[in-house]
Formats: sequence, structure tokens, C-alpha cells
Amino acid sequence: MIPVLEIGGTHVTAALVDLRDGRVTSRSRRPLDPHGAAEDILGAVRRCAEGLPVPPGARWGVAVPGPFDYAEGIALFVGVGKFDALYGTDVRAALCDGLWQLPGDVVFLNDAHAFLIGEWFAGAARGHRRAVGITLGTGVGSAFLADGSICEDGAGVPPEGRMDLTEIDGRPLEDTVSRQAILARYGDPAADVHDIAERARAGEERAHRVLHDTFTKLGAALGPRLTDFGATVLVVGGSISRSWDLVAPALRTGLVTGGWAPDAAASSAGPRPPVGPAPSGPRRVSTAVARHTRVMNPAGPDGEAALIGAARAATA
Repeated sequence: MIPVLEIGGTHVTAALVDLRDGRVTSRSRRPLDPHGAAEDILGAVRRCAEGLPVPPGARWGVAVPGPFDYAEGIALFVGVGKFDALYGTDVRAALCDGLWQLPGDVVFLNDAHAFLIGEWFAGAARGHRRAVGITLGTGVGSAFLADGSICEDGAGVPPEGRMDLTEIDGRPLEDTVSRQAILARYGDPAADVHDIAERARAGEERAHRVLHDTFTKLGAALGPRLTDFGATVLVVGGSISRSWDLVAPALRTGLVTGGWAPDAAASSAGPRPPVGPAPSGPRRVSTAVARHTRVMNPAGPDGEAALIGAARAATA
């Protein structure tokens, strides 16, 4: 069993992962204040981790958003609306010295990379040789994967593999597609994204228009890249994708506009396929767009793919 952490913009999750069958156990989750002091943030992470029954000396996998020096374990958050107090902090040392389990090592990887690796290993992207993952939350996370390996350059791949470094209508993508961008456009300071989604479902035209325009533009920006990359599946996760009934139609419209037309019969949350490495040989697959396979149950296994991806990194 491999101990893992998934650190998000507003929460941290700790769990044990058995890569033989993709089983995630001993899961615990705590809130994080992204604007809190460094010790408060790190303290919440440590308290969450210390609930795991892990012997000292284990190798941990940790999925964390960027900007972050993943090789050295140094936080580089600045200007992203979260974790500014951690800038320059040696997070590896904070975990290695602060946990009573005393890890033997801590391996860090980008949370969007962990998400897509987990989905390729045991979820919606299994069997696809070229897959793209997008996470929608505080910002936009992205990952491009070929034959099980993350790509940071090549045809269709944005700089460093990061869609947040691209532009829509001459402005940074996250000025259009992010939690803050949606809230700013909607214009109600008392509403969060889930409130806007509920109002759209209830028939409010303004709420529906804001969400539809946002994700249509995202699809239009993604479409040409998916085509150039040769992707046969796009997997979408993150907290905003819980409103998949509103995200998917707009995203599909934009993808078609951008030249990448997913199959109409694409699935969202079918049974998980058998766990194990994806086939390396040629395989005919239909183009599909799928949300996070477990996003409809955020109180249960939400974020499972990122935990599995972190475990894979810890054993690499």
C-alpha cells in the first residue's frame, strides 16, 4: 500500500493506494485555506497525512498544483490566487521532518498530470495511446500523455504542456476559464460557481449564458491542439466538472468548432476497466470526451484518479 497526498486549492486528501487493483483506502480529507499562513497550510497537510497507518520509511507520492519545483519539492506559488505564503518553502523537508511516520522519500508531481496518469492506468483514458486531461477549478490544469508518459512539448502541446500559458482572444486563458473569471463575469459577489450552475438548471438565462460561453471558448481553444496531438480521448476533472450536465454540451460545441469532433455516444461514468498498464500496441479507439469517472460522487471517491497517479509516481 502506497501512501499518497493530493493537495488542491481548497483541500488536502490523504489515502493509501494498492496499485495491484487500483484500490484506494484509508482516505481522509481536510479543508485548506489557500490564503492562510504557511504553517497553517502545512499543519493541515500534516494532520491529514498522520491519519494514515503507514510505517516509517515509506515512499510517499504527492500531487500538488503548480507553480512548483517538483524535483526539489519547493513551492513557487505567486500570482495564482492561492498558497502565496508558501512561496520558497521546502515542502519536502516540511513533510519529511514533520510527520511522525518519517517518510523515506517524498515524490511530487503536478496534480493534473497525476489525474491523467490515474485515468490512463485505471479509468476513462485506459487503452488510449494519446490522451489529454483538463482539470477545472481555481484555474485550469492540463496534461498531455502519449503511451503512458507526460509530454511537455511536441505537436499540439502548449508551452510546458500548460494550457494556462495559452490565450483566448489575446488574453490569458484563465481570464476566461477559471473560477474567478466565471464569478467576475456573472457579477454576483454572493454566488459561487455551484450557485451559478444551480441557477442555470433552474432556467436563469444569464447563468446559463456565462457557463455556456466559458466552456464553448475552452473547447474551441482545445480543439486544434487535440487534433494536432492526435488525442483520442479528453478527460475532464476538477471541482467545476461536477456540473458536467452544463459543462459537456458547451465544451462539445467548442471542440467541434475547433476541429475535434467527439463521438455523440461518448460516455461519462461507466464501470472502471480492469486495472493494469494500458496496452502498448496499436488499437483502434473512437474519439471521446469524458469527465472524471467519479465526479458525480464528490463526497466519496472524487479525486481518486489523482491519488492513483501519485502512487504511480512514487513507484516509478
